[in-house]
Parts: sequence; structure tokens; C-alpha cells
Amino acid sequence: MMFDIYGTLGPACADRETLSAMFSHGMTGMRLNLSHITLENAADTIMIFYEAARDAHVMPKLLIDMQGPEVRIGDIEEMELLEGDSVSLGGDIPVPDYVIAGLREHDEVLLDDGKILLEAQSISEGSARMRVVRGGLLSSKKSLAVVGRDIPSPTLTATDIENLKNAMRFGVTGVMQPFVRDRHDLEVLRQTMEECGCGDLEIFAKIENMRGVEHLREFFDIADHIVIARGDLGNAMPLWELPGVQKHISRVCREAGVPFMVVTQMLESMTHCAVPTRAEVSDIYNAVLDGAGSIMVTGETAVGKYPVEVIKYLTNTAREALNNR
Repeated sequence: MMFDIYGTLGPACADRETLSAMFSHGMTGMRLNLSHITLENAADTIMIFYEAARDAHVMPKLLIDMQGPEVRIGDIEEMELLEGDSVSLGGDIPVPDYVIAGLREHDEVLLDDGKILLEAQSISEGSARMRVVRGGLLSSKKSLAVVGRDIPSPTLTATDIENLKNAMRFGVTGVMQPFVRDRHDLEVLRQTMEECGCGDLEIFAKIENMRGVEHLREFFDIADHIVIARGDLGNAMPLWELPGVQKHISRVCREAGVPFMVVTQMLESMTHCAVPTRAEVSDIYNAVLDGAGSIMVTGETAVGKYPVEVIKYLTNTAREALNNR
């Protein structure tokens, strides 16, 4: 059975020698996060990616992770938000207009995958005054989510469509659609892919909110893979409920014979440490034992200190689980 090990392209592994070593240790493909860059802008890195794969005699897979309906803040100078501070969404922190339009007083807003928590104090035309409940360093383009509510946003951005038009030219093999809410999102994506000349590429539907969990079975005949994306999915519920939701998605996909991927913080500690925690290794093992057809790391290889070692632990742990599945 084919099992895929994915890393994420980024500055920490954007040289031929490092990427070749990662392929040699079992990596079969990589994700390119297009939240901050376009395929055109990443052309040089993509070329190095293919050169490294040839060095390791691997036919690599390249997944593009779209912007999609995920809400992000705009460009800012890095700022430190301290507990109790007051800050303006739409002012100090630029956000799309529809975010302010959808906010209500006392709404809780999560920034940067939940690291920072704000509470809406007052809302006026074009901006919202927020109190910092949980602070931290904030930089450009970080994610934004309103606790317990969906913010209406388009399935695809103009940049997404431009990237789809270039997908075949850059050898893309799969498209990761973030924050899939219902079947309509995937229908829009598939139709747009057809119009952009890349309709045969695989669709990876990222489950990152409870609407996606609730509509899961609707995706099975249009998505090629389901992605249990635990970062933002964990923001949609009390964190202690996340393992049960992951188990539920795994079981439903397994029973339907639909391939699924598990991603987010698989080896988070290895961003700064050469050896993973026992809990992380157990997490990988259990994800594979539950039937995952692929696993992926993100920041661990994109910006971490030990991208080659990350792939080594990821691959060896997955193989051990596969031998016992």
C-alpha cells in the first residue's frame, strides 16, 4: 500500500542538499503554502525541489495549499500584544471588511492559530475595539477566527485562481482546499480547476471547522483525500475534544474507504529540538494505526532547525505503525 510522507517547503529546507536528504529518508512529497506566496514567486524553490527529488531518485508529489475561505489579517509591523491592552481590528490590525461586518460585541477572536485571544468591546463602521485576553507576538498574514461562529467568505480568492492557472506548468499533483464548509466549496473548486486546465489534479479537503465535520460524508465523491487539519480545527472546540473528533473523522473515512491525512504539530518540538517527545511519536503512530494514508509536517520543515531529522522520525514511526496495522 502506498503511504505518503509530506514535508512543507520553506526557508529551512530550500536548498538542494537538505531536500535531497529529506527525500532519501522517506519523504514522498511536499506542501507549498500559498497563503503568503504565489507559484510564480516560488519558481526558483520549486526548481530546487525537483532537482533534489531527481538526486534521490524520487518522483515527488507537490501539493499547493490555497488561501481559500481562511480569514487572515493584513500586513503589519510585528507587534507585541499584552494582556489587557486595547487594539483595533480594522485599524491597528488590518482585516477584510466582512470580518468587522460579522463581529458582535463580546465575540472572542483567535489570531495566529489560537495563540492570541481578543474580545470585542465595541464595534463601529470599519473597525472594532478589542481587549487582549491572551497576548503574544503578532506578525503579518496570521489566521483569524471568531470562536463559535463562521465568518462568510468566498471559496477562492483571485490569487487562488491565478495559482490554479499555473498549477500544471509547475508540476502540481494536488490542491489543498482550506476550511471546507460544505459540498458547495468543493464544487466551486472543482469547476474552477476545470476552467483553469487542472481538473485532473487531486483535491485534498481540509477539515478545519465543525461545519466541515458535520458535512463530511458529502465530500466523499468529490474529494480525493480528507485532511484532518488539527490547527484550526482545534480552535473550533475545547481542545480536549479534538482527539475524539479526529478519531470520528478517521473512523468515518476508514469505513467509507476514503483516504485521509493527519497534519499539524506532528513533531512540533522538533522545530527547535533534534529529538521529538514521546507523546509526538505516539501521536504519529496512532494516526497511522487509525488508517491514515498520509501524514504531513508544516513548520517543522519549513522553518525548523532540523528538517532532515523531522522526516527521519516521521518516516520511521509511520513504518513501525504500518507494520502493525
